[in-house]
Amino acid sequence: MRISPTLTWYFGKHVLISILGILALLIGLIMIGDSIELLRRAAGKPNATVSIVFQMAAGRIPFMTEKVLPFAVLFGSMFSFWKLTGNQELIVTRAAGVSAWQFLLPPIACALILGILQVTALNPLSSILLQRYETLEARYLQNKVSVMNLSSSGLWLRQGTQDGQAVIYARDVRSQESDRIDLRNVTVFRFENSDVFTKRLDAKRAILEPGIWHFYDVWTFNPGEASTFSDEVTLPTNLTARKIQDSFASPESMSFWDLKPFINLLERAGFNATRHRIHFHSLLSRPLLLCAMVLIAAAFCLKFSRRRRASIVVGGGVATGFILYFCTDVISALGVSGGIPPILAAWAPAGISLLLGVSTLLHLEDG
Repeated sequence: MRISPTLTWYFGKHVLISILGILALLIGLIMIGDSIELLRRAAGKPNATVSIVFQMAAGRIPFMTEKVLPFAVLFGSMFSFWKLTGNQELIVTRAAGVSAWQFLLPPIACALILGILQVTALNPLSSILLQRYETLEARYLQNKVSVMNLSSSGLWLRQGTQDGQAVIYARDVRSQESDRIDLRNVTVFRFENSDVFTKRLDAKRAILEPGIWHFYDVWTFNPGEASTFSDEVTLPTNLTARKIQDSFASPESMSFWDLKPFINLLERAGFNATRHRIHFHSLLSRPLLLCAMVLIAAAFCLKFSRRRRASIVVGGGVATGFILYFCTDVISALGVSGGIPPILAAWAPAGISLLLGVSTLLHLEDG
């Protein structure tokens, strides 16, 4: 028996409204908690006004929405299925010959659409606002001129070149814009084939513009030769100001659409891109994870709602959510440390959750 379009729309709308309601509740609570914590951190900092604090709290809303969306799908689906069963609607539907798998298709489709929207639309917005949050945090709460000033000893960069690699060290970052970075007291080490030292450049100033480094007042040292002075030396580069800023930020502050090219850039330059690769594949697996949350919610509600054990359903759902969150962090840490392959670390939580939901429903339902 095929489920009718009317019934499909009814179940899908019912679950979607519950998910969005739970999501709004969670985001509201997180917003209140973030605002209180930021106000506490801003105490004693005259430049961190209340307006700045609330801008920072608002900037984290899309990021936190991404974090809590799986829990919202799990709890919203549980609430919806519990209400439909309590009103006898699911019982009547099943008595009419509609199996659990058929009436679960609309909620699964809603979860899949939410996952795709999160990856393609919400994540890019989240990355932009999270970068703004980190910039405001560095300026007003940590008293840093730039989010790139991560080391008191200076700034280190490395880039791939046609004949090897170049390591760039700057003692001071004077300014950074969307397409330009100004460095002072710069040293450049050139290597051939990644490990053969060829020359060293000492410059008073370096400016990064699209596609090229400009070094000014440069002393060049070649092994076995006398040093030479030049007013300006240029060096082609595939780095940009945005990419350098992103490399010092967390992977979460990068857009999904920028992650893959940036991973390739990091690997060509010799950097470790494991964290970025895990985050990229975690985003790819997010629609699958949300579908798994719907199946797990159905497994809990279909099993226990008939016996009216609300405490077991709620407790089981909460326990499942926290176990999933804990396991995701543990598996991700193993992936970053090299204990397991990065792709496995990213896809394992979604895959395990999906298998758990499907196997439980297969055990409880007769089709």
